Amino acid sequence: MPSLLTAVKSKMFIAAHRKARGMLDGEYASVFRGHSLDFDDLRAYVPGDAVRDIDWKASARVGAPLIKRYVATRRQQVLFVADTGRNMAALAKGGESKKDIAVMVIGVIGTLALNHGDSVSLIHGDERGTQAMPAQGTESHLETLLRRVDSTAVLTAGQSSLSAQLEYAASHVKRHTLMVVLADDEQINARSAKVLRRLAAQHEILWIHIEDAELAGVDALAGVSYDVADFSPVLSALAGDPELARDYAYAVAERSNRRSEVLRSNRIAMAGIGHTEQVMGRIFALLERHRRAR
Repeated sequence: MPSLLTAVKSKMFIAAHRKARGMLDGEYASVFRGHSLDFDDLRAYVPGDAVRDIDWKASARVGAPLIKRYVATRRQQVLFVADTGRNMAALAKGGESKKDIAVMVIGVIGTLALNHGDSVSLIHGDERGTQAMPAQGTESHLETLLRRVDSTAVLTAGQSSLSAQLEYAASHVKRHTLMVVLADDEQINARSAKVLRRLAAQHEILWIHIEDAELAGVDALAGVSYDVADFSPVLSALAGDPELARDYAYAVAERSNRRSEVLRSNRIAMAGIGHTEQVMGRIFALLERHRRAR
């Protein structure tokens, strides 16, 4: 069976040249900066590095800016909290399955984590229940996480219930983590908003929502497509109806505004991704926003 992690790394290599990958690596390193870190050595400055980490004396000696590198005095943990209900088996904005984008996101951030000696873990599920996979720091474990998301986010899964996965994390995860939430492009309800306040007080949270396919782009067999949440029919022909299009656009905007309001109030950086080609750039921007907000 082909390796999902190998496929992710291949896309990372194609999507970004070496300098860009180095910048992404630097942004990841900044996430835990200030949390039990000790000075290690110096390296050349690359765009995106924090100015506060420049060693000015050493830079003056060599005539080029040098950055202080740190190592964690204890291993850090990256926890992925993923919706693997049937919503994630639907098509994303770019026409791919949402779970394919989720796998790419976990693979990219997971690879950054392993490169820094950090461990990765996973909490996922649907309305039927939650499953947790413990933290480990190996590529074989990351591959297992990717396969778990890929195999469980299917049309026969239960309805999506991100609130249940967040509540499980709040009840079971006590150690400070970088928590990466992978959500369907849904509104954050009162239940999720409540638990997010608890989680944000203890953890560093990055929120990634996988964007829905646009109604105007629906092209289903025999003119009929289905909402995977409840399998209700959606007539593709209605996508061209101006009144329906206005109502749909209004509902999407309201959902987006509500999500942004909740996340901003909890100082949670967020990004929307609609295609795997956007993953590298959106993750870099997300990490940068997180760093600037701290």
